[in-house]
Amino acid sequence: MSEALPAGLNDFLASAGWGGAAVEPLPGDASFRRYFRVRGGGRSAMLMDAPPPHEDPGPFLEVGAWLAAHGHRAPTIHAEDRARGLVLIEDFGADRMRDWLDENAHAEEVTYGAAIDALVRLHASPPGPFAPYDMEVYQREAGLFTEWYCPAMGLAVDAEGYRAVWEAALAPMLPRQKPGVTVLRDYHAENIMLLEGGAQGLIDFQDALVGHPAYDLVSLLQDARRDVAPELERAMLGRYVAQVDAGEHFEADYARLGAQRNAKIVGIFSRLWKRDGKPRYLAMIPRVWDAMERDLAHPALAPVAAWFAENVPREIRDMGGGELR
Repeated sequence: MSEALPAGLNDFLASAGWGGAAVEPLPGDASFRRYFRVRGGGRSAMLMDAPPPHEDPGPFLEVGAWLAAHGHRAPTIHAEDRARGLVLIEDFGADRMRDWLDENAHAEEVTYGAAIDALVRLHASPPGPFAPYDMEVYQREAGLFTEWYCPAMGLAVDAEGYRAVWEAALAPMLPRQKPGVTVLRDYHAENIMLLEGGAQGLIDFQDALVGHPAYDLVSLLQDARRDVAPELERAMLGRYVAQVDAGEHFEADYARLGAQRNAKIVGIFSRLWKRDGKPRYLAMIPRVWDAMERDLAHPALAPVAAWFAENVPREIRDMGGGELR
């Protein structure tokens, strides 16, 4: 994406009381959104540029308002212009959980523990007024694997059978995600900000749905962007289960959602390379693939594991997904 400033930015900042502020572009994410740090008068804020028609800041604003109303640490909104896709938000600083832990590995267990406790609090809130994370959504997401990864690997696979095995694997779980919890869907170490006083701030939550409590746990503990040791994963799962009534099928559902999410991410990272010209995500696929293989070993994923055995050659799987071309 270009680092040119958004159209109409000066008027937007002036109307928000930030006229004349310095605007510094920041690294982007995997979407069309761009971010800038705004400084002026001894203050700093973050500017989100979510330009129509590719982006819509409305869901971010609505989910953020719901989170704040229920006591969760979403950024304060200073100003918004939905038509232009501009939102001026509270600056949570520069301490992303991932980067901070790179320099403070000794605090990993405490920091992940706080992130687990934040999920416990989120799941104690009533589910938000968001769309359901239903079978249609699960299938659409899992389908990114056969839509983007398999062609990139030159694999001719049974796409209809793929849908069928996911139906078989996920259907038993659906009754257990009602009434459901708010699922942020990208709750991981790059989207958690460490704030003064030990609080953790939430960002990138605009795609929230109502679904299963295990999903955000998978997102956090099987992180595509950061290695999480299996021992830490087990400890944090234990920390969560000790605080909630998870039920006897929770670990099976965790594996189901882990496999589904990881298959989706492999597809998304392949699409980011093929369609959007962003090859840097390819280096993360082996980490995601390894987590997916662990999930597929659970008996609850037997139909999906059988499909992988029949459609993805062992040499590709042993290479952590192989080398896309």
